[in-house]
Amino acid sequence: MNKINSPKPDTWSEILKRPTQTIDDIELTVKEIFKEVQKKGDEAVSKYTSIFDGITLDNYEVSAAEIDEAIASIPDELKEAIQLAKENIYKFHRAQKTDRIEIETIDGVNCWQEKRPIQKIGLYIPGGTAPLFSTVLMLAVPAEIAGCKEIVLCSPPDKTGKINPAILYAANLCGVTKILKVGGIQAIAGMTFGTQSIPKVYKIFGPGNQFVTVAKQLATQFGVAIDMPAGPSELLIVADDTAVPAFVASDLLSQAEHGTDSQVILVSTSKKLIDEVEKEIQAQVEVLPRKAIATKAIENSKLIYVENDQLALDLINEYGPEHFIICSEYDDFYCNGIVNAGSVFIGNYTPESAGDYASGTNHTLPTNGYAKNYSGVNLDSFMKSMTFQKITEKGIQNIGRAIETMAEAEGLQAHKNAVTLRLKSLE
Repeated sequence: MNKINSPKPDTWSEILKRPTQTIDDIELTVKEIFKEVQKKGDEAVSKYTSIFDGITLDNYEVSAAEIDEAIASIPDELKEAIQLAKENIYKFHRAQKTDRIEIETIDGVNCWQEKRPIQKIGLYIPGGTAPLFSTVLMLAVPAEIAGCKEIVLCSPPDKTGKINPAILYAANLCGVTKILKVGGIQAIAGMTFGTQSIPKVYKIFGPGNQFVTVAKQLATQFGVAIDMPAGPSELLIVADDTAVPAFVASDLLSQAEHGTDSQVILVSTSKKLIDEVEKEIQAQVEVLPRKAIATKAIENSKLIYVENDQLALDLINEYGPEHFIICSEYDDFYCNGIVNAGSVFIGNYTPESAGDYASGTNHTLPTNGYAKNYSGVNLDSFMKSMTFQKITEKGIQNIGRAIETMAEAEGLQAHKNAVTLRLKSLE
């Protein structure tokens, strides 16, 4: 990892840069596939499933028999772990439900707000070497609580035409209404336009590689919403001498193993801790099955020493981490002062892995600095707020003159007339 001592504030933006990759070639590929899926539907999906996943399928939908087979194949210990995680995620997201908000703004003018579920939701779940069945829980559980009518899940098939059993088990457990063996750009395009097999949805959620990320961004040009802009996973830890170096190193590596373009950062007021963490990383990475990936990610990562906690906090808010761990004697200072972070983990016994799996908070979070202006996925991500109003005769008399005056000042005579006619009818 790169050690940086006492960086000046005017250098922060440079040293905190994320690993970047060009997406020009990716955009061309994504646009080409989108056009073909829009025009040819399942035919194009089949073509690109064959090219990218190495298999041709006659039917994309996962059958009830395949789900039953997956359920039977899952070890009981894993089932129990998934069920515990689901219960905690359910509790945390169910608690986010809010009641109707109603107020009489002036005598005779009643306004209220209610939330309605987004009717058609698309979930993208990566497969491959790390099938993210935990993300099924993070997305399908709040979608079900919100009351979304259609919850469509797409995940790439393996070479035998199957989806990882744990993904199927979690999807079945959480009320997913349709599961499709489609991955990559073609899955996002299918949910954007709709094909003979893939339903069109109103909003797409879920992580993916750079091709999927660009495809989701392109989907927004065709009237489909997405959860948030996405990028490689990232973690920032602030720690002092009260932190356990082995714990800090394990958390940094837990994010580094996500991908070679992941970024992990330690900010500390203790040079001694930085040295100890660096030694722990070197020891722990040697026994990781994904050592090559984690080692490459470490090259993008930094150990930063700063003189005091205020400088540390200012630097962290400038970065806006996806995950932020606080292992400091002054955790209240950081908790109260952090304004740019996706999810915050406090204390030596709160690993980031807890939020990834089973504590109850959502692990679908803004990356690449978007924590400065985006929230992570929550119950409201699956809902829309709608406003209502009802005005009585007394109410229109109370606000009518103001409406007429404002409409006339804006030069919108028809707006004024809509009120004037009503006021005259009450004279």
